[in-house]
Amino acid sequence: MDLTACPYALTRRTLLTAAAAATATAGLALAPAASASPAASAAPSAATSLRGSREIQGDILAGFRRSRAELLLLTFGPADTARRWLAALVPRLATTADVTAVNDRVAAHAHQGQPDPGAMSVLWTGLALTHDGLAHLAGRDPLPVAAVGGTAEAFRRGPAARAALLGDTGPSAPGSWLFGGPTRPTVHAVLTVAADHPGRLAAAVTAALSDAGQHGLRLVHRQPAAALPGEREHFGFRDCISQPGVHGYDPADPAHPDQVAGAPGTRLVPAGEFLVGHPRAHGLPSGLPSWARDGSFLVVRRLAQDVPGWWAQIRSRLTTLQAVGTAPADAPPEWLGARLVGRWPSGASLAAHPHADPGTGRTPDNDIGYATDPDGWTTPLFAHIRKSNPRDGLVLAPGSRPLPAAQLDGHRIIRRGLPYGAPFLPGHDSGPNGPTAARGMVFLSHQADLVAQFEFIQRAWIDAPDFPPARTPKPGTDPVLGPDSPIAFETPAPSGTGSRVTPLHFTRFVRTEGTLYAFTPTLPVLTALAAGRLDTTPLPH
Repeated sequence: MDLTACPYALTRRTLLTAAAAATATAGLALAPAASASPAASAAPSAATSLRGSREIQGDILAGFRRSRAELLLLTFGPADTARRWLAALVPRLATTADVTAVNDRVAAHAHQGQPDPGAMSVLWTGLALTHDGLAHLAGRDPLPVAAVGGTAEAFRRGPAARAALLGDTGPSAPGSWLFGGPTRPTVHAVLTVAADHPGRLAAAVTAALSDAGQHGLRLVHRQPAAALPGEREHFGFRDCISQPGVHGYDPADPAHPDQVAGAPGTRLVPAGEFLVGHPRAHGLPSGLPSWARDGSFLVVRRLAQDVPGWWAQIRSRLTTLQAVGTAPADAPPEWLGARLVGRWPSGASLAAHPHADPGTGRTPDNDIGYATDPDGWTTPLFAHIRKSNPRDGLVLAPGSRPLPAAQLDGHRIIRRGLPYGAPFLPGHDSGPNGPTAARGMVFLSHQADLVAQFEFIQRAWIDAPDFPPARTPKPGTDPVLGPDSPIAFETPAPSGTGSRVTPLHFTRFVRTEGTLYAFTPTLPVLTALAAGRLDTTPLPH
């Protein structure tokens, strides 16, 4: 299920270039990044030149891919001590080259059916700064020019000021957030520590908090997260199957140059959609300063999931569908759950497996499209994975041809993140597995344009009842992430012509508990910030 995030576990994504695998041991989060000593992995070609970057932080393109992580949301004290903290931290941050080398090495072992003996020792650290954090370190506004309606304005104002636009109202309104809201302390920095070994992670986090405290930083919020069994999110669906490939990082398939080699259905998207200052899908300038080059905006969201409530609603709505004959009489709740998500719990797509879940133990399919399913009879138009990524099936008016998938490249995001909290287990009335225990998803996404990517997907697709447009009745909002909404459940009409529509109403069972906009700069920019410098000259178009 492509709910909101993409856990760090290495098995979440097909990794290639085993021939370039590194042979060195992994670096530690609180040791210099150079201690990762990625061996002389093969020099990247021009087509994958970003793989060797020692300036771009590692989680953006490569992905930390650890099964556990902690996010430390920090606020600075005096600027001079905060800069000293930053100067000491920069050599410890993981770069794209560091992370790629380890990921390739682990992938090479997996390809041979062998565990990587050093996998559990890997521990990575990343840093992102909010607008206020950048201003605090630089001693001035990092965005002297912020065009109205652009991503610079969104970054400066922050998500709490844009909550209504993002659907964060009612129980999800900023006043109740655990971080990022108007009643919470200002967050200046997001420090991410990711690992597989719980003891190593705990020790690294303890050391990071001690170091931050000695430099006058205060902890605003501490957010642990960890992968669930079977690579699933809390509703029980396998997660993070679909991610974009990136030109300049992922190798292209010679037979299908628009796709990642070895990953059918994974489109290659221009690097400028994720890294500021690179070519974008539609050639639009960013309007950002030079300090943003090779960095990426980071969205952090804590999304609480009411698991028993969501499944109880599904069972109720399934009864409605069975009563009118639009669902099989013997269909289990997973039958309707799969139609809300667009995939079965195993990760198999409805597009390829419309009748039943083929089960676990197989590679989830991503080589799918919706062009031959314009009315959503197989994968409903309101299904989460179709709402958040229409692929080749976006029809702007009934009867017209679908838009080419390439026209939507400017609205893709790279998702990272992990679930938080223990799984819900029926029969547990209290405790960590009970129905009211805190659980959900720590959503993290990287994008070069907050407005055209994250905000657009949330506002214009997920939360929009009339997306896809110009349909009667309206398809409805995303029943997984969207607000309360009626949806139009379409099936072939008994007459054999047109659709039969069964209206259903879905209540929201995913609640926003905090949101931040941050920016992940390059190591040279962070080094300059540690000296109080920030280049605010405009990036060339």
